[in-house]
Amino acid sequence: MKLSSEQISEELKNLPGWSVKEEKLHKDFEFGDFNEAFGFMTRAAMHIEKMNHHPEWFNVYNKLTVDLTTHDAGGITENDIGLAKILNSLA
Repeated sequence: MKLSSEQISEELKNLPGWSVKEEKLHKDFEFGDFNEAFGFMTRAAMHIEKMNHHPEWFNVYNKLTVDLTTHDAGGITENDIGLAKILNSLA
């Protein structure tokens, strides 16, 4: 179920670095080098597959941009919030 703007604002208080951009949860990660960025993506992939909830992400060298939304629900859901928390814990 799609979260309301108020629910999202409340959740963002506990998601350092995340914001809403173009109606998606958004965060830019920066790592020491490509190996660190790729390692993070690999660790994240295991959790992502278990959740069956796949992010939109874009990687260039040590930078990773992540956008989360639930297409079926038409916006941000608890799944997106949960995945953002996992990604923060892995970083």
